[in-house]
Amino acid sequence: MKVIFLQDVKGSGKKGEVKNVADGYARNMLIPKGYAVEATPENMTKLQGQQSSAQHKIDLEIAAAKEAAAKVKGKRVDITAKAGSNGKLFGSITAANVAEALSKQFGVNVDKKKITLSTDIKNFGSYTAAIKFYNGISETIDVEVSEG
Repeated sequence: MKVIFLQDVKGSGKKGEVKNVADGYARNMLIPKGYAVEATPENMTKLQGQQSSAQHKIDLEIAAAKEAAAKVKGKRVDITAKAGSNGKLFGSITAANVAEALSKQFGVNVDKKKITLSTDIKNFGSYTAAIKFYNGISETIDVEVSEG
């Protein structure tokens, strides 16, 4: 019997996969437990719709990531911080600070987890940060820390 897997089943198939399985296995295990549905023409059409919808969503995410990467390409983010008399910062500049500055200065919202700083920023000066917008789409920016 041909079935469409609704979720991953170890040793049998992955979600969205269409596979031939034994009739008894399909009728007694997969279908009653909600792991799969029979591959009728109606269900196949629904699966294709879901797959094209998922692909469309991925395409939109990639386009948005490319647009955001183009906005920050070659740019410098300026961050002001307070420091003691010896020039050492109170605390340090983190990826969250860089993400906030990107949002304010360029209107680009980036999750702080996707920003990688070259080194810990504990003094004034210029640093670099890598931003991963999407798988395969990343950009490097300069981070300028000055007294504020």
